[in-house]
Amino acid sequence: MTVTLSFHGAAGTVTGSSYRITHPSGQFLVDCGLFQGNKTVRALNEKPFPYRPADMDFMLLTHAHIDHAGLIPKLVRHGFEGPIHSTEATIGLLDYLLPDSAGIQESEAERENRRRARKGKAPIDPLYTKEDAQETLTRTKGHKYQEWFEPGPGVKARYWNAGHILGSSSIEVQVKDEDGKPIHILFSGDIGPDEKVFYLEPDAPAGFDYIICESTYGGRDRDDYSLDQRREAFKVEINRALDRGGNLVIPAFAVERSQELLHDIGLLIKNGEINPQLVFLDSPLARKVTSVFKRHAAELKDVELSSEELFADERFRIVESVQESKDINKINGGAIILSASGMCDAGRIKHHLRNNISDPKSTVLFVGYQAPGTLGHIIKSGKPEVRIHGNNHVVRANIRSIGNYSAHGDHTELMDWIAERLPAHGAIFLTHGEDDGRTAMQMALAEKGLTGDKVRAPQLDDSFELRATGIASVSHTQTPRIDPAQFNTDWTSEYTQFSIELGHLLSAKNNDKERLALIKKLKAVIDS
Repeated sequence: MTVTLSFHGAAGTVTGSSYRITHPSGQFLVDCGLFQGNKTVRALNEKPFPYRPADMDFMLLTHAHIDHAGLIPKLVRHGFEGPIHSTEATIGLLDYLLPDSAGIQESEAERENRRRARKGKAPIDPLYTKEDAQETLTRTKGHKYQEWFEPGPGVKARYWNAGHILGSSSIEVQVKDEDGKPIHILFSGDIGPDEKVFYLEPDAPAGFDYIICESTYGGRDRDDYSLDQRREAFKVEINRALDRGGNLVIPAFAVERSQELLHDIGLLIKNGEINPQLVFLDSPLARKVTSVFKRHAAELKDVELSSEELFADERFRIVESVQESKDINKINGGAIILSASGMCDAGRIKHHLRNNISDPKSTVLFVGYQAPGTLGHIIKSGKPEVRIHGNNHVVRANIRSIGNYSAHGDHTELMDWIAERLPAHGAIFLTHGEDDGRTAMQMALAEKGLTGDKVRAPQLDDSFELRATGIASVSHTQTPRIDPAQFNTDWTSEYTQFSIELGHLLSAKNNDKERLALIKKLKAVIDS
């Protein structure tokens, strides 16, 4: 039996990271993440796994973000019984992230079942439950960076700092083939930028048979910056927003981004460079995650506040209860409101957008990646009207973005990371990116002499037979779980925008007769 690498997520898209290794002594997974984005992409979460969960011996987890870990409780629900290996800090984050995600799954199923009951349809089960999440947490095993361990027969692994979030890692793996020879593989996980509060830049050794590298920001470079320059740019955006007289709303991921922003806001306040009335972190999950950061404060780098000052300014309000969140809506200006989710597709941020997006005095500041089809992507792309909680809202707020708070390396940083890991005797696989970004990285690697089969961009569920001398074969799935084109757009998001535009066209007509004529014309096209 040969060694086979299968790509069951983050292949042609940025979310759903999951890779499977089949080898002579068994099978294991690297990550098992939730798919995020448009409705068609999210529907992948409901589909069966393309393997039997009970057949997986163990899992190696790169980090705690939900697009890398969010389907593990479903895996457990459907029969996976093996250990889940990660860094200790990742386990600390999972203790909060997985129960929170399970609560969201249960709430979404409850809402859907109310709709189904009204239509006389049978109820559905949640993707997984809080009990599944708690059972998952009993399987975790923590490891230190750079220390080899043997998670199963024929496999050795060790973790390297990836500089992405607390506890994030690249995973070095050695898997024995049918002849007992080790195949040397490096999974990048998500690679952080060179300049980042809290962590040193990413690290890992050089010389592998295969490298699996993320490509989130392939083809896109940010301006070079220092942490001081990044903080200066943030200061300018905050003061510009406060000078408008409204609130500053920042969609922020609960893990890492919220804590970085709070650190810099606290430092800017301390130095007298900004003067907000109040600063809200409105996310129960972010509140809990912030406590994990406090526990690991001694491990953090480039922190310019003392452990007593970190996240503790007197203007900070770290919100948990629903009533406290609702009370924020009474504030008409002078506040900075950080809330999850970072892509605006769930959580309390949607309420704050609903209450501020039509106010010309307010500002919405994006500080991270927005997947196609998400509300954040639609707002950031400049649409004049968006739909939130089933209602249309005209966008009058000032829409801004700043790229230097991304937790991902940009194109040049990713290319530098790969260059420092070479040689890759077999191949480099580009994952966790859209096709445009992967193509840009393929072209850049070709300029360095890595052409043809040396650089691959797998599609969902593709499998590759690995050998120390190169790729022996590739198998494309015969029944794809999704048309790759639907990673970037689907009919539901197109329908939403179409219905908004149709409403504008009808409103622009002079009278009901003209509106009826337009409807009949559209109906004739549909019927033809």
